[in-house]
Amino acid sequence: MPAKRIDPRLIKLHQSHSVEDVARILGRHKHTVRNWIKDGLPTVDGNRPVLIHGHDLHAYLKIRRKAGKRPCPPRTIYCFKCRQPRAPAFDMIEFTFKNATTGSLTALCETCETVMHRAASFASLPSIMPNLEVQIRGAGARIAERTTPSLNCDKRKD
Repeated sequence: MPAKRIDPRLIKLHQSHSVEDVARILGRHKHTVRNWIKDGLPTVDGNRPVLIHGHDLHAYLKIRRKAGKRPCPPRTIYCFKCRQPRAPAFDMIEFTFKNATTGSLTALCETCETVMHRAASFASLPSIMPNLEVQIRGAGARIAERTTPSLNCDKRKD
């Protein structure tokens, strides 16, 4: 199971935190925080207890998150099985609306034939998938749009 994302907004910027405080606030082990210090997280000074300024920790976590991102180039969708941006198989892409402006791109991976998904706005389709024909589908029927009311009811009529 992958680790949950760290939210850098939980750190108070204008306070100094100990290693144990940072571990407790972010829900990580104290050895993880010490590994971050070895990897370049700046500390207030070299003395014990080790203190980390909130602004430095916030900046460090934002840099780590940004380094982990892999933006997809045009004509590709990220395949979770291959762990790489891949082109759709047979240049077949389907766009399904979620609301009036946004939706989901769906395609098969050309390498492993796994279904790939990518969120996109309708206006950005030409820049995301240039020179490819995208099949556009409307959104599915919603539960609230039923023509007849549900007959399942807990209340008895007396």
